Amino acid sequence: MNEHKIINDPVFGFIKIKRGLLYDIVQHPLFQRLNRINQLGLASVVYPGARHTRFQHSLGALYLMTEAVKSLSEKGIYIFDSEAEAVQAAILMHDIGHGPFSHVLENTLIQGITHEEISLMMMEQINHDLKGQLALAISIFKDEYPNKIYHQLISSQLDMDRLDYLRRDSFYTGVTEGNIGSARIIKMLNVKDDNLVVDAKGIYSIENYLTSRRLMYWQVYLHKTAVGYEKILVNTLRRARDLVRQGRDIFASPALAYFLKNQGAFDEEALKAYADLDDSDIWCSLKAWKHVDDRILSTLATDMTDRRLFKVEVSEERPTEEYIGQIKERLAKEMNISYADTDYLVMLTEIGKDMYNPEDDSIGILYKDGTVKDIAEASEILNVQLLSKKIRKYYLCYQRFS
Repeated sequence: MNEHKIINDPVFGFIKIKRGLLYDIVQHPLFQRLNRINQLGLASVVYPGARHTRFQHSLGALYLMTEAVKSLSEKGIYIFDSEAEAVQAAILMHDIGHGPFSHVLENTLIQGITHEEISLMMMEQINHDLKGQLALAISIFKDEYPNKIYHQLISSQLDMDRLDYLRRDSFYTGVTEGNIGSARIIKMLNVKDDNLVVDAKGIYSIENYLTSRRLMYWQVYLHKTAVGYEKILVNTLRRARDLVRQGRDIFASPALAYFLKNQGAFDEEALKAYADLDDSDIWCSLKAWKHVDDRILSTLATDMTDRRLFKVEVSEERPTEEYIGQIKERLAKEMNISYADTDYLVMLTEIGKDMYNPEDDSIGILYKDGTVKDIAEASEILNVQLLSKKIRKYYLCYQRFS
């Protein structure tokens, strides 16, 4: 019997999944759910090709992890088979706790828990179903394993998660500037004093990677149209939740209805409902909400389904309360709703992004003489001061006037 399953991936070609533990994880219902969740949330409103799933991304990250383990082993870094399998299992499951539309639910329907914590709960569940085979993978994921390089491969400036999503998101959006040389970066990985470093001849690939990452953030992840569209969804879910909690009967799938009604602790029952939630629950509900007799909910749901985008004004300075107040007054009048209810139609978001923080994530460059320099010192062309400068932008998103 063939001991590998082979998947044809448009980004990396053939990805082999070893039968046994890794294949059992992929087959698990909690992992299969990722097939129904888009990797880039609502970015397809700007980049129609961006329809790839978290399932594809997780397999891509597994492929890169397999390559990284191979590359480090070839350099004489001893990795036990059990460690290799555990770090592959951990990267495979790193995104398992994501809900539909990225972080939308975290701020609206689910309080007091992050998707990372939900990931851990789901890993524990899979571990239970697979008779405890994931203990080592979970300890690596939680950074409790003594050898720290494995956790760094899952979560650091140069982890396999980032290397895959930049490559993959660039491919599917068509934003070619994000296309990083992941194969070369992986070939250049090394270990010094229990830290993941990059051989000096890989420095140009790292410079390109940091620049590409910055570009992808502002051009794709924080694109003003996509941010504005996401705000419509956040406000739609808020309105539906508030109506349900006021006792209104609003259609929703059972999994979504659970979160519209309940705001308690994230317990086992909540995890069960969450495991049933995917993008289709939200779209299905939005189509129904277009026809409700609540003016605000029907307007927002129609905005979502018919791509009627919020107006988005981006500025370096925070807009004044007076200016926001004028917009709200005009909307209240036009839509014949109360001033208080315009909160669902106007949102101010402050977005800050530092792409490279030397304090908590330095990238070490290893020279032939064994010395390690931070990329900030080692790079001739990269102005790391500029790269690590925290950028603040204000996004004012609101319903367009008729």
